[in-house]
Amino acid sequence: MSAARPTPGTSNEQAKGPVSKAAAVLQYEWDAAWVIVAYGEYDAATIEPLAEALKVASTKYSKVVLDASGLTFADSTLLNLLLQVHAMTALRLAEPAPQLQRVLRLTGADSVLDVRDSVEDAAAS
Repeated sequence: MSAARPTPGTSNEQAKGPVSKAAAVLQYEWDAAWVIVAYGEYDAATIEPLAEALKVASTKYSKVVLDASGLTFADSTLLNLLLQVHAMTALRLAEPAPQLQRVLRLTGADSVLDVRDSVEDAAAS
């Protein structure tokens, strides 16, 4: 089953988090997975909405997908969050933006986290 992926500014009853250019979080269900779309910059000052969304989803769904294609900046705060959530559920990181790919590669987290090329692949498998 396919579903259209929401974009910032799209009306979505399940959308959560702040509507700002700095960071935004959207959420929706795709097959048996809960997909969380993160946009913008994530550090200690902006991580809370994403952290809350991931932690709540990990208690309700056996498969959680983080669409990271819209991230423009991520530091160790996001990396720490991803590793925590990975320990709680089947977290799949879809389409990480180049800056996040570099952080994952440099830290070796790309060998620990389940990184996928697309949201579709992450949600389906």
